[in-house]
Amino acid sequence: MNVSEIRSQFLSFFESKGHKIVPSAPMVVKNDPTLMFTNAGMNQFKDFILGNATPEFRRVANSQKCLRVSGKHNDLEEVGVDTYHHTMFEMLGNWSFGDYFKEEAIGWAWELLTEVYKIPKDRLYVTVFKGDEQDGTPVDSDSIAIWKKYIDENRIILASKKDNFWEMGDTGPCGPCSEIHVDLRSDNDRATIDGKSLVNEDHPQVIEIWNNVFMEFNRMANGSLVPLPEKHVDTGMGLERLAVTLQGKKSNYDTDLFQTLIHKMEAISGKKYGVDEPTDIALRVISDHVRAIAFSITDGQLPSNTGAGYVIRRILRRAVRYGYQGLNLKEPFLCELSTTLTEVMGDAFPELIAQKTLVYNVIKEEEQSFFRTLEHGIKRIESLIQSIKSKNESMISGADAFELYDTYGFPLDLTSLIARENNLTIDEKAFEIELNKQKDRSRAATAIETDDWVILKDNNIEEFIGYDYNTAPVELVKYRKVIQKQKEFYQLVFDKTPFYPEGGGQVGDKGYIEQNGEKIFIFDTKKENNLIVHFSEKIPSATSGTFNAVVDMNKRSASMKNHSATHLLHYALRKVLGTHVEQKGSLVNPDYLRFDFSHFSKVTDEQLVEIEAIVNAEIKKAWALEEYRNTPIEQAKEMGAMALFGEKYGDSVRVIKFGDSIELCGGTHVSSTSSIALFKITTETAVAAGIRRIEAITGEVAENYFRERSDLLTEVAAIFKNPKDLVKAISDLQAKNMELQKEIEQLHKEKAVAVKHDLKSKISDINGTKFLGEIISLDAGSIKDILFQLKGEHASFLGVIGGKTDDKCSLSIIITDDLIQNKALNAGSLIKETATLINGGGGGQPFFATAGGKNQAGLEKAILLIKSKLN
Repeated sequence: MNVSEIRSQFLSFFESKGHKIVPSAPMVVKNDPTLMFTNAGMNQFKDFILGNATPEFRRVANSQKCLRVSGKHNDLEEVGVDTYHHTMFEMLGNWSFGDYFKEEAIGWAWELLTEVYKIPKDRLYVTVFKGDEQDGTPVDSDSIAIWKKYIDENRIILASKKDNFWEMGDTGPCGPCSEIHVDLRSDNDRATIDGKSLVNEDHPQVIEIWNNVFMEFNRMANGSLVPLPEKHVDTGMGLERLAVTLQGKKSNYDTDLFQTLIHKMEAISGKKYGVDEPTDIALRVISDHVRAIAFSITDGQLPSNTGAGYVIRRILRRAVRYGYQGLNLKEPFLCELSTTLTEVMGDAFPELIAQKTLVYNVIKEEEQSFFRTLEHGIKRIESLIQSIKSKNESMISGADAFELYDTYGFPLDLTSLIARENNLTIDEKAFEIELNKQKDRSRAATAIETDDWVILKDNNIEEFIGYDYNTAPVELVKYRKVIQKQKEFYQLVFDKTPFYPEGGGQVGDKGYIEQNGEKIFIFDTKKENNLIVHFSEKIPSATSGTFNAVVDMNKRSASMKNHSATHLLHYALRKVLGTHVEQKGSLVNPDYLRFDFSHFSKVTDEQLVEIEAIVNAEIKKAWALEEYRNTPIEQAKEMGAMALFGEKYGDSVRVIKFGDSIELCGGTHVSSTSSIALFKITTETAVAAGIRRIEAITGEVAENYFRERSDLLTEVAAIFKNPKDLVKAISDLQAKNMELQKEIEQLHKEKAVAVKHDLKSKISDINGTKFLGEIISLDAGSIKDILFQLKGEHASFLGVIGGKTDDKCSLSIIITDDLIQNKALNAGSLIKETATLINGGGGGQPFFATAGGKNQAGLEKAILLIKSKLN
């Protein structure tokens, strides 16, 4: 039974038990500040469990794309080293929202595993929560009683809170769980050691395959447990581990899914899986990581230096490092593997097929960039080694090892390998100190302390009325205090609100609430767990009664213009560039709009002019807003609205139409395109391979833009005494300046020739070394040319020239190769040693280095210090 058949059989089984089969949510999470990635099957159902939304179906099942690399569920460093951890994985799950509970969940799990999948019962063990004295939670006797109906009592294992009490995070829904473990060892091994003793002991062949979580409690900020209004079932079974069991394999990477990817990498690298452990680890890392990378890109998350994008870049670079270090690959390979992934998983996840080219190009560009970074790192470590040996030292400092790790992507083991090849060691303790400092900085930047909600009214339904109203009477339902980056503020939730929460690229509204003359300013609005949360620096002095909520309409109006303009821009891009154009991200705020889209070449100036003209023409047509709320998703698609990959849509959506522009959108918009007034593109740049970015302005901002440029043009014309042809006047001035610049350069060259001739006469011999140490008034570029010429004319040459220009100075050092080899001289080391004498800094290579500074008086001391090295 292959992986596709296993997945299909799971879904069919639960469909027969009255479950609604729902699609996987995007792996990249949006509009949830507590998560970057979906790390469990229940994430998309969190609002139902918290009671913030009412589910349409009480029973659901699906196969969810998940990613675990950061936070509480951090498995990244184990991935590939062992044979069962993954970054991206599929979680098969069934859920009950206030419907069935332990009896049905346990019975169906046993039925599916033993009667449908035919797993031998004597290979299965179950764990049950044994209670926790600190939390005051008893042993889960209900689950024990149910399991006794299906399995021998000696196969039921009591387990601690650590293993059998599932929690979403530090706070939130939680409850006891009952896990099912399978013993995949041979009969001989099972006869020798009882599998029961290996459960939860990290044995690679005695593994958990299914976890049934019984959500009963809500963990509060003070650590206490409060019963949930309804009890829920949340189960999760890793598809990869289930495939190992059903295919009779010893490792997840031996299943048909991963073997196809590994075979492709064998063909690319010329290495064989199963021959030696370092090669096997590299192949496992790469075959795992390509899935996480490709699915993240299809969900709209590109590699970057911040947030979720940084996590994806880390995963990609880890894969490249293993290919570089373990498989000796020096050219992009993950991009090639991504096409094989599409062949294997494209049927189950059509987004892979639809975005195959984009995934390939983004990965290839990232690989090429990181290979260049690795080469720079190799040069850096070679320079470090030369410097260390020139000082007769034998250790790479922790700070230097951390620089290689942080800047060039070198893991410590790669630096250690190169160090050993050069008879050097690494100060690993100092490296760990630097690494922990970075982790502390990262934690401090993201640390957030959140108090429990103070409940004022029992109301879990918050109505957004901002499409129709910008002011409204509201009541405060609950609030809580939050501390982040040493700043204290409050989050407020109302019974209804006109404030638009950040989403769909549009920033959240600002404004205020008012009661009895007291104004509380709202500085941001976001959505969290289906709640619209308003941010304020303080809470009202009186929390009861009715408040007047007022949106800052100056900012909202500007954002609305920019948001509607992004729709018209999307329409114009597809019209000019082609229907392959698809939105890949956006930012809409009061000042400007940013729109990322798929396109594989730079948008030409002519195309930008055409796009801008189309948008402005649509504005002038004064298209009235056509809004369709609560439209069935299929009907919306029939209308021409395009659903974007990476976005999660419900069964009903909101459609926004301006003329021929039709979009699915939850943002706020102008009532007529004429309100936008004016549209101006300010920049067009590349974001990643196959992704372009346009930034633009509208309305008053655009009008001010043109006004400022008109004023500037008037000033420039006045400087040129208002010529008839201003462009020609500027061109003539540029041509004249170029001629004068050439004359100046020629004078510099003539001066340099004379200076060089004079300097040659001042070269002295010190213990067999030709030494030059002089101070001259010449620019750094000319000094460099002179030194390289003198180096070519003299063997065993050490030249040091101090340069003076105005109130600044420079120091340049050049050394011939024979002195570097025979006398362990290093220009880079010498420049670092002497740069402080001129109150400056610099660097360079062993053969040439420069420094700039402000203390001209220190030049002579620097030259004498370097000269002393020859005595």
